[in-house]
Amino acid sequence: MMMTSAGDPIVRIRGLMKNFGEVEVLKGVDMDVQKGEVVVILGPSGSGKSTLLRCVNRLEEPTGGEIWFEDVQVNSPKTNINEVREKIGMVFQSFNLFPHLTAKGNVMLAQRKVMKRSKDDADRIAIEQLERVGLGDRVDYYPAQLSGGQQQRVAIARALAMDPHVMLFDEVTSALDPELVRGVLDVMKELALAGMTMLVVTHEMGFAREVASRAVFMDGGVIVEEGTPEEVFDRPQNERTKDFLGHIS
Repeated sequence: MMMTSAGDPIVRIRGLMKNFGEVEVLKGVDMDVQKGEVVVILGPSGSGKSTLLRCVNRLEEPTGGEIWFEDVQVNSPKTNINEVREKIGMVFQSFNLFPHLTAKGNVMLAQRKVMKRSKDDADRIAIEQLERVGLGDRVDYYPAQLSGGQQQRVAIARALAMDPHVMLFDEVTSALDPELVRGVLDVMKELALAGMTMLVVTHEMGFAREVASRAVFMDGGVIVEEGTPEEVFDRPQNERTKDFLGHIS
C-alpha cells in the first residue's frame, strides 16, 4: 500500500494504457492531481479524455499502468472498487436519473442503498444538496418536469450527497441547449471555490480559463501539453495545441 502525506497527490496516474481491441486509446498517461485542484482536460474527440476519466473510477479497466486514489491502487485486483467509488463522484453527459423518482428521490437512492443512511438523514441531505445546486424549489419534481440543465444539476447533487473527495465531470454540458449550460457551469464554479477537487473534461473554454488550476491538452492518447490556463491558452508551446485552440477560439 502506498502511504500518502499532506503534500501527496489525491490522484496519481502512472503509465496508464487502455486498448479497445487493437485500438490504443491511452498510450502511457502520467498525471498527478492535488487536493483542491481543478484540472480541466481538453482535446479533440477521440483523444482519450473520457476514457482517462472513466479509468480513474474503473468504469473502464486499464490495460496497463497504475492509478492511485489517496492510498489505494484503484486498478489492483485486491481493491474493493465499490468502496473507492463511494469517494469519487462522477457526473456524465447523460443525466442517468430514474424517471419514476422525484429529484429528491434520485438524490436519496444511493445514500440509502450504498451508504446505508437512514431515511431521515438521506432526506435532509438530499434537500441540502438540491438547495446547493439551486433546485430547492424543485425537490418534488420528476425528471420529465425539469429542463435538461436542471436534470444535470440533480445529477450533480446526487454525486455530492455521497460526500466525494474528488468529482469527475465528463462533458456534462455537451448535451444541453446553450441557454441551459450557464446554470450547470455556475454550480461547478461554486464547487471549485469551495475547494472541491475536480477533473473536468469539457469544451467550455471560458469555464476552463476562469476556474481551472491547470489545463491539460490531450491528443492521440497522450498528454501533449499542460500548464496554467494562461500558459496553455495564451502561450501554447505545442503545434497540436495551437491548432486545436485556433479552431475553437
